Amino acid sequence: MDRYLPPDHPLSRFYRIAAAIFGACLLAFGVLGVANRVPLFTTSGIDILGLSSNGLLAWVSIAVGAVLVGAAAWGGPVASTTTAAVGILFFLSALINLGLLHTPWNLFAFKLQNVVFSFVVGLVLMFFGFYGRISGNLPPDNPYARYRHHEPPVEELPEQRQEEDRQADEGRIAEIQELYQAEMALAEGHPTPQQDRLVRADLWRIRQEERRRAYQHYLESGRTPEQQVSAQNLWADFEPPKRADAPQPSESPKHRDVPERGGTQTET
Repeated sequence: MDRYLPPDHPLSRFYRIAAAIFGACLLAFGVLGVANRVPLFTTSGIDILGLSSNGLLAWVSIAVGAVLVGAAAWGGPVASTTTAAVGILFFLSALINLGLLHTPWNLFAFKLQNVVFSFVVGLVLMFFGFYGRISGNLPPDNPYARYRHHEPPVEELPEQRQEEDRQADEGRIAEIQELYQAEMALAEGHPTPQQDRLVRADLWRIRQEERRRAYQHYLESGRTPEQQVSAQNLWADFEPPKRADAPQPSESPKHRDVPERGGTQTET
């Protein structure tokens, strides 16, 4: 994974920051516990930063904090795995010590606030450690997704693929440039037959895509079959509805009644 997740990768920096912050907090908690010279094995500890602690818990906190700080300095997948593993240990510690409260086996002098703290910190550390690793919708350039599918890192793509991508980009640019010149010539009034055909073909393609998009929109919106016919007209939703009492046009202009000079009407 070192090739896929180098220390300067954004995910690696994310893991390093999380491990460093939590490691420094645990180191401070442990140092304060040792400085107060609390007994090593006692079930009734002293309050340190709102949490109960004894000598054993203080030294364990220093050791775990040092591990997290070292993982933050290392970076990469080491920081991610270490953060996630420590989070799991915190969560398990909360579950175990919850059942050991007020018993002689409460070796870390845990209280209820310690249990809640371990639960929260464990979940947060697992989130930071597993971020970008176990989601089911990872982007294609995710280093863990590429590693699982045995694909090379993004920075080590084969030269042939890079050349193919470059040629494809150049082809699209050339096609757009040709269409741009044809549209300019048509606007100025002197297009060649080939340019005229190119502009008309692009216009036909755009109209087909718009009709297909509009028809799909009406299908997905649950319209009635009569309303779906309006997909042929993109402006059907914006046209004012016809009034029921509006006069209907005759079938043909030849059958309309026209007035004569004498004031009478005749039918032609």
